Amino acid sequence: MRERGFAQIQEDILRERASVLARTGESVYIALKKLNSIEKVIEDRISILDNAVESGNGQTETENGDKLNCSTENLFNEINREIFRYNKAREYAKLRYHYFIITREAMGLRRHKMVEETYKIPSKKQSIQGW
Repeated sequence: MRERGFAQIQEDILRERASVLARTGESVYIALKKLNSIEKVIEDRISILDNAVESGNGQTETENGDKLNCSTENLFNEINREIFRYNKAREYAKLRYHYFIITREAMGLRRHKMVEETYKIPSKKQSIQGW
């Protein structure tokens, strides 16, 4: 009877440890997913800006030909705002990653190579200055 109670407690502890690791890993994953979505917005805006500069008329249009009612200057500002947002989201992802590593180490897990490969934090982006 006593051994069964002890085994149940051990199982509960292992289940809780797995749950904590899953939650901290998921928080890193979600932060990186948000980072990727912001990066796609930046890439789309840069592509639109490239098209406007190549056409030489200062009009901006999307890749499918839709005209946008914004100047290249406004597009520059929007891209830089998104880059700022990206860098803030990157810092948040770094913090989530740091907490994940701390959680793993607190549980006795010392090797993090697979975690480093899975949850790679991209480098910081620089604001664009001119075209």
